[in-house]
Amino acid sequence: MAKKKTFGTEGEGSSSSDRRMAKVIVATKTDNNKYGYKEAIIDQDDVKDFIKENKEN
Repeated sequence: MAKKKTFGTEGEGSSSSDRRMAKVIVATKTDNNKYGYKEAIIDQDDVKDFIKENKEN
């Protein structure tokens, strides 16, 4: 038997594994004036908050 397909707004929230993810790379300066990089894969909605938390002045 064939699967029943959903279209439009009905099928948008059907699967929790369909989250949009973003890879964020933040550069940090070490004590000996070299740069280190920190990678994180987070939800696309949380990108701005993550950058604000890890931003250096």
